[in-house]
Amino acid sequence: MSQKHTILITGASSGIGFDSARTLARRGHIVYAAARRLEKMEALKADGVTPIQLDVTKEKDIQNALETIRESHPGVDVLINNAGYGLYGAMEDTSLEDARYQFDVNLFGLARLTQLVIPHMREQNFGRIINTSSVGGKIYTPLGSWYHATKHALEGWSDCLRLEVAPFGIDVVIIEPGAIVTEFGDVMAGPMLKRSGSGPYAFMAQNMASTLEREMNNGGGSHPGVISKLMIKAIEASNPKTRYADGKWARLLLFMRHWLSDRAFDGIIKRMIR
Repeated sequence: MSQKHTILITGASSGIGFDSARTLARRGHIVYAAARRLEKMEALKADGVTPIQLDVTKEKDIQNALETIRESHPGVDVLINNAGYGLYGAMEDTSLEDARYQFDVNLFGLARLTQLVIPHMREQNFGRIINTSSVGGKIYTPLGSWYHATKHALEGWSDCLRLEVAPFGIDVVIIEPGAIVTEFGDVMAGPMLKRSGSGPYAFMAQNMASTLEREMNNGGGSHPGVISKLMIKAIEASNPKTRYADGKWARLLLFMRHWLSDRAFDGIIKRMIR
């Protein structure tokens, strides 16, 4: 690595965020790991990572986090927008209040944080904004309407932002993980079954829960380290790609979605969750 950067990564209490924070710190970068659960990041201190308490939906938390970084550094050189969660359940069964919160976490919170770090990046004529999307930003599944809506929105938002900030030496990179062994499946399955596990969509919810257990837990998904390697490429490449994808099923699903018709892809997704 030729240059050390000041990095802020959100959603760093587990999974991709935790592993990426540790990996980047070990490569010599100055890493601030942010999440709501401060105690979950305690182990990162051993690698020189500085944990910060941050709920991306709260303006005060965002301001406090950036102020903490500015006490020691001019600003954030690399922002990794990794915080997010999956809201699953039939669209009919999901309250709009829950749907709005999904957008607050997965899109509006990271957008506000991004707004506040851009001025420093623009002034120094360098910056990297890395947004953790998902293959779910290109594909779709039943019971995932609101989650997929946020990831599809993040993809388009990132593309627009890339064009806007390019003249100022700022790159915007999208990371599209496939099935990764994280807490994602556990956090998603319980609320999904609560919403739709006993109504007209119960058969879908039960099948989806079984698929999540099989593909994202019990060794069914890829280790978060495969995404940490993509983070390194996105940060340290002189001319990074606009998108990186890896993890179980990622490339295959993106390939099929690109080349298959909607009906053909529908059939594959239906078979996958039987």
